[in-house]
Amino acid sequence: MKKLNQALVCCALVGLLSACGQPDTSPGDQFFAKGQYEQAIEAYNQKLKFDPNDVRVLYNRGRAYEEMKQYAEAQADFEQALTLDPNNFQVLLSLANLNHKQKKYTNALLYANKAAEIPGAPAMASFMKARAQHQLGDTKEALKSYGQAIQIDKEFGQAYYNRGLLKIATGRIGSACEDFQLALALEYPGSQEAYDKYCK
Repeated sequence: MKKLNQALVCCALVGLLSACGQPDTSPGDQFFAKGQYEQAIEAYNQKLKFDPNDVRVLYNRGRAYEEMKQYAEAQADFEQALTLDPNNFQVLLSLANLNHKQKKYTNALLYANKAAEIPGAPAMASFMKARAQHQLGDTKEALKSYGQAIQIDKEFGQAYYNRGLLKIATGRIGSACEDFQLALALEYPGSQEAYDKYCK
């Protein structure tokens, strides 16, 4: 179940963040879209020779490194992109996700917090905060952050689902079942199983 959650968050982030919202037009982006990450990195390297401060290319190269599980290189690219554009919530969310993958939950929370503070930040920023808070054992704040994510995006199935699991852990079965029902209505994977396990 944990791996499914991680995979779905990654898919959501890729959809939200891929190419910083721009179409796949460069050779690097085309390689990335085909899953050819080594070739993507080579293409991004060529572009960065001419413009080493291109935030978009740095970010995308970092994403390619992340897909190859070269986390130190991904972190370096994301941090350089963040230095150049400190309020880029896309980069901040990728740093939060990268640190979460490595179980560096305090760092994940710092990046997610900063992303959530930027005006217009998506629900994913609050969701990433909640995940880190959950892992750090701060149940009250995690519930609040899941609630904020849902307030921003009423159709955020994974936020309902994760909040439901957290409520189960704290003995709030009835409220958890409501969250599972909402996640189920949004067709979030695993919701039916959770509802059947805890609510019947």
